[in-house]
Amino acid sequence: MAKRGRRATVGISYRHGVSAGLPVGAFLKCADNSGAKVVQIIGVVHTKTRHRRLPHASVGDMVIVSVKRGTPEMRRQILRAVVVRQRKPYRRLDGNWIQFEDNAAVIVSPEGDPKGTEIRGPVAREAAERWPRIAGLATIIV
Repeated sequence: MAKRGRRATVGISYRHGVSAGLPVGAFLKCADNSGAKVVQIIGVVHTKTRHRRLPHASVGDMVIVSVKRGTPEMRRQILRAVVVRQRKPYRRLDGNWIQFEDNAAVIVSPEGDPKGTEIRGPVAREAAERWPRIAGLATIIV
């Protein structure tokens, strides 16, 4: 008999494996050609946290962002994005530690389809496995 409150996990979840290194307010580089250059996290989709604690995001998480720099049409828009790189090191299940040189995200629709047609730079394997459309556009998956 299962313990009360325990649920069987479905699919691949990296929630406990990836250190959340991007709190609300963090600035990220936009890794696609959607027209945005720099975005700021203003919310994390499907996150629960303690009262007065900032929600954090990590690689593979969908976040709500505000476009800070980019084309005039894109600036000041509120959009969804998926984090594809983070500076904070995190440990994979095989024991390797992964760390990127910048924080980056890809602008997506609410369903997870990328808005741009190409992704610049590497994409973390955790994000590629969770979002197959992003994996299709990525040139390098680390």
